[in-house]
Formats: sequence, C-alpha cells, structure tokens
Amino acid sequence: MRTWADVAWLATAKNLDGGLVVRSASGLPFLLEEGMEVAFVPPVLDMPRRAIVEEIRPQDDTFAVVWFEGVDDIDTAKALCGCHVLVRREELPELAQAIAAAHSDGVSGWEVHDAQAGLLGTLLRVDDNPGQSLLVVDRADGQSPLLIPLVDEFLVGIDEERERIDVDVPAGLLSL
Repeated sequence: MRTWADVAWLATAKNLDGGLVVRSASGLPFLLEEGMEVAFVPPVLDMPRRAIVEEIRPQDDTFAVVWFEGVDDIDTAKALCGCHVLVRREELPELAQAIAAAHSDGVSGWEVHDAQAGLLGTLLRVDDNPGQSLLVVDRADGQSPLLIPLVDEFLVGIDEERERIDVDVPAGLLSL
C-alpha cells in the first residue's frame, strides 16, 4: 500500500500572512485537519516540501483557507499554488482511506497515449511518492512497465468517457 494519499491541492494565495485556499482532490471530501503533516508536490525550489497544518477555516465541504507551518507570507504561498497536498494514509480516518484508495486506483486499466508515440499501454496504477506521483504503465510492446512522472508538463489531457490519458513525454523517457 502506498504511504501517501493525494487529498487536496493549493488553489490560490488568500492573504498576506500565507493563508492558502485549499481544495479537496476530485471526488474527495475535505480531509485536512490541524496538526497533520503534509507534503507538497511537485516540490518547489527553495520552498517547504513538508509542513504541519496550523489552522483551517472551512468555507464549504470541498475547500478551506489553510495556514501551514513555514508558509508565513504571500510570496511563499504564491510559489506553492498549484501543488498537490499529500497526507500519510495512517493519518486519515478509515473511511477517508478507502475513498482515497478508490480515487487513486480508479484509473487502473485506462489506456495511456503519447502525442508522438501513440498507444503506450494500459495504466497499472498511480504510485504516490512524496516527490511526485508516477503513472505505472503496462507497455503495449510487452517491455517492462514504463514510469511516467505525473506532472503538468507531460499531461495533455484525461478523457473519462473513453478511459484514456494523453501525455506528451520526452522521447528519451520512453526508451528507459
């Protein structure tokens, strides 16, 4: 079982003292609690990679204004906008663990297509790592599984109806 669960993302800086609008990950309720340790991914150069949730001001069921230890000003908050918020699975309530697992495993079996190479294979799973999540793809050509960093630069689109993920990865990554 993966250690970390992707439960939210940092939408926007809210105020001068580092508060951020934090939205729950798609399909999940708001799961952050004061005192939780979190990891921000992808990592941002010279910014905190992990923090403790200091204060939460709920806005509705899916987002809140949140303050994190070490994020004390608007510049730091702005630099972290767009990052995902990971929480250790053992810190989540049992129901939340089940929801997070279903969310991250719900794309297993989807086709993965590259803009240049075409069909790469089918998605085995998404591995959540503190640095970044990885798409683990069972290659159509039968080679060992392909690991594709799940970053905005590589992700072109997701088609839920066709159960398809489109990526555009550097050619050198496909030859590993």
